[in-house]
Amino acid sequence: MVDLNFDKMDGLIPAIVQDHKSGDVLMLAFMTKEAFLHTLSTKKATFYSRSRKGLWIKGETSGHFQIVKEIFTDCDNDTVLLKVEQIGGAACHTGYAGCFFKKIEDNEISIVGEPVFDPKKVYK
Repeated sequence: MVDLNFDKMDGLIPAIVQDHKSGDVLMLAFMTKEAFLHTLSTKKATFYSRSRKGLWIKGETSGHFQIVKEIFTDCDNDTVLLKVEQIGGAACHTGYAGCFFKKIEDNEISIVGEPVFDPKKVYK
């Protein structure tokens, strides 16, 4: 069994989510041991929502699930990298393909790309 270190961040580990084909970084979330075990057993990316204080299966509301293809851990076993198939084309709750769509250049932020869906219609 994998022995991940959930102690450093009060029971949480960062989970970096990457598209398994393109290599694009889609998002960063957090996992508890329960979320990690659920991810292993279902192959659906499952996280811990710090705002809702509970488990969150990515795509449960939007239909934009993340099917886990590979899981890596870092050298300290306190961060995981999930390589996923992103169903529906959008990982970000704002409707964009990934959460990193704001580019900082010359101390200004610009938006890169277009939303895949309208969050107002999905999250009523």
